[in-house]
Amino acid sequence: MSQTYLDHILKNKIVAIVRGIHPADVVKIAHALLEGGVNTMEVTLNSTNALSVITELSKEMKNRMLIGAGTVLSAVQANEAIDAGACFIISPIVDEETIGATKKRGAVSIPGAYTPTEIYKAFSLGGEIIKIFPASSNVNYIKEIRAPLPQIPLMPTGGVSLQNIQEFKKAGAVAFGIGGSLVDAKQKVTDEYLRKITDTAKNFMQLVNED
Repeated sequence: MSQTYLDHILKNKIVAIVRGIHPADVVKIAHALLEGGVNTMEVTLNSTNALSVITELSKEMKNRMLIGAGTVLSAVQANEAIDAGACFIISPIVDEETIGATKKRGAVSIPGAYTPTEIYKAFSLGGEIIKIFPASSNVNYIKEIRAPLPQIPLMPTGGVSLQNIQEFKKAGAVAFGIGGSLVDAKQKVTDEYLRKITDTAKNFMQLVNED
């Protein structure tokens, strides 16, 4: 199953990061994202009731949206998230046991790294996409890492926006983790804001799919 999930992420490219959203609003946001063409969502485990939210999303959005867990720091958390329905596991760190547990369960492993040594280690341990965190709008860094390590798929996260996503793509990124630029936890989830999420999602998808 891991390869199927991986193919989904590589094809659709954008992973919407949902952090700190009230549990009652997450499904509404998922529908708004899906209407805008974004069909991959990460729920961070440091969000309220994250595991139950992942379970609800997995059932509600079945076969329409790929749901994963973020801010996963241990093998125990990875297994709990996968039990809840997560199809991919994203970490801000490189943790061998977390990667191993994720792979063993057939979910996609996306560990977070930054230095060339960390990136290579994460990939060598079985990370299928390496989350470059924080990207902080540093497009040139992605390009520079790709020069000696072209075989490693990179997903910049933190700092990716409508203004720079095409530059990150040209630099060689295969996917993009997008949080506040797409779903802002500080905003009240009204019908108007949900429409804004849909419009922003459409804009991101248009930009990432342009040649």
